Amino acid sequence: MKIGLVVDNLDPRRGGAQGWTLQYAERLLARGHEVHVVTQEISGGAERLPLVPHCLGPISSHFGRAVAAEEMLRTLDVDLIHDIGVGWYCDVLQSEDGSRLAMWEHRLKLLPAWLRPLKRQMIGILPRYHSFRQIMTKQFGDPQRIVLAVSKMCADHYRQYHGVAAEQIRVVYHGADNRRFSPEHRNLHREPVRARLGIDDDEVVFLFVGHDYRRKGLATAIRAVEKLNADGGKARLLVVGGSRRSPLLRATPENRPTVAWVGATNDPVPYYSAADAFVLPTFYDPCSLSVSEAVACGLPCVTSRFNGAAELLSEGVEGFVLADPADDCELFDRLAELMDPALRAQMGEAARRLAMQHSLDRNCDELMAIYQERARRRLCAA
Repeated sequence: MKIGLVVDNLDPRRGGAQGWTLQYAERLLARGHEVHVVTQEISGGAERLPLVPHCLGPISSHFGRAVAAEEMLRTLDVDLIHDIGVGWYCDVLQSEDGSRLAMWEHRLKLLPAWLRPLKRQMIGILPRYHSFRQIMTKQFGDPQRIVLAVSKMCADHYRQYHGVAAEQIRVVYHGADNRRFSPEHRNLHREPVRARLGIDDDEVVFLFVGHDYRRKGLATAIRAVEKLNADGGKARLLVVGGSRRSPLLRATPENRPTVAWVGATNDPVPYYSAADAFVLPTFYDPCSLSVSEAVACGLPCVTSRFNGAAELLSEGVEGFVLADPADDCELFDRLAELMDPALRAQMGEAARRLAMQHSLDRNCDELMAIYQERARRRLCAA
């Protein structure tokens, strides 16, 4: 099958949609499919894959990017187009941002209560938000298009905010590469990574992976780990992704000794291997790929109920689900429980078992079934 994938950028260092798309493209190629990629740029090691690239070049406007993608796609000889949230010219739409309308509403929780009504008004009138609304109208307006939701939360948002009919939506959770992301790599990476970062053997390392620090709740994670240390614990927050330009990480190590910052990386596996548990108190995540990777590495996970990936976790089994991503006291309580090595080991084993049920290969199988469904629809309509 000739498959067209549309993604903003194909660069594993960016994580999220880009990281998942790269892993998925590798699986499609391994299964013998011809994979065309329409994107602004292919970089960060993704160039090594035998893809058929169609690079648009840098386009600052989201709407302009979607228009350029459509123009390019109309010239391609492919059997099916799978768009990862860029535009609207596709057979299958998978918005890795979920519903931007829902995300904007959730992001308001980051603001003081008195400021939220003003921000909501700005969302209603500023041009950049209008541009996104135009894109979403086209994305969700075609009743023939199959809309992939990466969680039940996303599916609910598509119905609630965009009026997408239930029969159009297919829920397909992310899967991780369970060979690449595995507890087996700990012996290789754990000691060297911790030594390089100055982390003692007896420190409990809570790993945070994400680029959008504010939305993903890094401030809550920092406060909770600082409370742990003030309470007599010995813990470190390891931050992978994003930029140190963030005010949250500008403090010197002497002022913020509980945080070890790595930044963007092509390969997060060594850092999962160096960690003892994973934390992501996000304010909105359709279905965080980093949670899938963490459980595959056998790490207990703490995330919020606003993360679609939380639907896969059983409370107290593979980890914990927070009611409020801003509540560092609630997060402190959960992390304090995970200071117990026996509990971490028990939850880590359960996490790995969960990951084996949601592999990248299973993810690929489910998507290929949807492609076949779409192909049959086309034959019937012809």
